[in-house]
Amino acid sequence: MKTINKLALALFFFGTLLVKADDDIPPAPGGGGTGGVGPGGVSPASPIDMYIYLLSVVAVIFIIYYTKNLKSQKA
Repeated sequence: MKTINKLALALFFFGTLLVKADDDIPPAPGGGGTGGVGPGGVSPASPIDMYIYLLSVVAVIFIIYYTKNLKSQKA
């Protein structure tokens, strides 16, 4: 039961990290006449790509698999 609680807590914090990951993007530079080339303003690229979510799910699956594997070896 303790392992499930720890896993749930870790998943909660990891989910919070994913939700808050995009909050602190610095503002786009501008106003000085020097900046990006092309139409529109310069907008910073999002640091989160779609494969990050897939890698996160795979990591959680590996953690669960190895935790259960380790428990079965101890028993």
